[in-house]
Amino acid sequence: MNYEFLQRAFVTSVIVGIICGIIGSFIILRGMALMGDAISHAILPGVAISYMLGINYFYGAVFFGILTAVGIGVVSQHSRIKNDASIGIVFTAFFALGIILIGKAQTATDLTQILFGNVLAVRSSDMIITIIIGIIIIMCVVIFYKELLVSTFDETLAASYGLPTKWIHYGIMLLLTLATVASLQTVGVVLVVAMLITPASTAYLLTNRFSVMIVLSSFFGALSSVIGLYISFQYNLSSGAVIVIAATIIFIIVFIFSPKQGVLFKALRTRKIRVH
Repeated sequence: MNYEFLQRAFVTSVIVGIICGIIGSFIILRGMALMGDAISHAILPGVAISYMLGINYFYGAVFFGILTAVGIGVVSQHSRIKNDASIGIVFTAFFALGIILIGKAQTATDLTQILFGNVLAVRSSDMIITIIIGIIIIMCVVIFYKELLVSTFDETLAASYGLPTKWIHYGIMLLLTLATVASLQTVGVVLVVAMLITPASTAYLLTNRFSVMIVLSSFFGALSSVIGLYISFQYNLSSGAVIVIAATIIFIIVFIFSPKQGVLFKALRTRKIRVH
């Protein structure tokens, strides 16, 4: 913590772990893991265009993230194409466009960091944007927690209560886009879906209460970010990849030793039943 760049990396990685844990909890319970993957890849052309225009990548990434969510909704709602197929059509098209634009851009090194993440190279402006995004996401979840909770578990019930389920869905898509943009420097476009899914899945194995799941998911996301940051700095490894590996190892530990859902305890209970 004596180095300024490590201080920025520490703050950024912790915030990214927290917000990915929060949004990931909604994503996996709503069955939208593929949507997270789609948006994380579809923002690539926005990042490339931003670099080519010399502006902050935040603007281009958010624009293409929102465009992806709207495009998927339009295709699935106004045709016979199902949601998963529309996701595949839209995000692969944008991802392909991003690859073409990367080839045209002059800042290939920076774009490689966006693809695979390099939290040790995070700038002060990136850290500030991440902090602002974190505050926005946390405030939105706290303010609209009841609406998000009801629509996540039973969309039909939420509609009967008069809740605008369609706008809630697009609101979550916007928050997902912001979380993805915040994660670019930390884990990159390719690995961001792992930070959205793995910590939340780990928490899902430990509790049946949604509020507790969000807290645990945020904790596991932050913990894996800190562990990955330390190891990547000590051994000169890719920060994004190490953070994801740390999150995966935590998941495996919980997957085996979870008191209620763990494989080990399930096997012991099954053996005890057979003995009786």
